[in-house]
Amino acid sequence: MALLAFYGFAALTIGGAIAMLLTRNVLYAAFFLLLTLLGVAALFVLAGADFLAIAQIMIYVGGVLVLVIFGVMLTHKREPQAATDSQQPNRILTLNRNWVGVLLVAMPLFLALYTLLTRTNFAIMNQPSPVWRTTVDTIGKQLMTEYIVPFELVGILLLAALVGATYLASPRSNPSTKHGNRT
Repeated sequence: MALLAFYGFAALTIGGAIAMLLTRNVLYAAFFLLLTLLGVAALFVLAGADFLAIAQIMIYVGGVLVLVIFGVMLTHKREPQAATDSQQPNRILTLNRNWVGVLLVAMPLFLALYTLLTRTNFAIMNQPSPVWRTTVDTIGKQLMTEYIVPFELVGILLLAALVGATYLASPRSNPSTKHGNRT
């Protein structure tokens, strides 16, 4: 049953990725990206990495993908009134359709990864499966004991980046109106 679920989620992930690459509609590409990311999260669950699955859903699906969809919807450029059609989808227009170059790069990479995966002896696959337990407890204990200093340093770094981004995004005041000199 687990093997069937793996093949199903792998097909969902690969199918979503291929559909995302082949569609010309930007909004549909974002929805196919959603399908792909959910498939990857399901594969994480099957691999026993539940923390990564939840992080995948919260960060990528909940944050990045929503940002992409809002960006697509809010940046639709209007064409001249005569060419506007309410049924015309947002399309990515590219002039470069060099499939030969893509295949020359992708096929050797695919063959190298396939060869690596087929020749590797995964020792953990030969062991009997232990009782399933969550990884969140282990990660939490390690973050709060063994890795507390790097965890706190990353927190300070992210806080500094947030303050800097807020400062850069704030509107600048006009120097001529700063001291009440209105002209």
